[in-house]
Amino acid sequence: MKTTIFAGLAAATALGSLLVAGTASAAVPYPHPHNVNQRLRDQHARIRQGIRSGQLTWRETRNLDRRDARVVRQEQRDRFFHNGHLTSGERRQLNHELNRDSRAIYRDKHNDRVR
Repeated sequence: MKTTIFAGLAAATALGSLLVAGTASAAVPYPHPHNVNQRLRDQHARIRQGIRSGQLTWRETRNLDRRDARVVRQEQRDRFFHNGHLTSGERRQLNHELNRDSRAIYRDKHNDRVR
């Protein structure tokens, strides 16, 4: 009788540790702090490509650059107040703003205005 209780307890402990390990790996927030800067570099490259190809006017370019600068300033403020780190809420907000900026780049590059 004692061995069945012990075996059941061991199985429950093993299952519990697998569940904890699975949720810990799934809880990694996106984007990581270095991914924010990488996304900004990628978006900047998309803007520069739009200038070279004539898809973006100078006004569209100015507005897109201002949007990216706003994200950079927000990231700097967030990092300043948390000793160089971003909270999960701040990462989520930056990701949301980067998604909006990415859609704006796409819309501006694919409208009928050309340089």
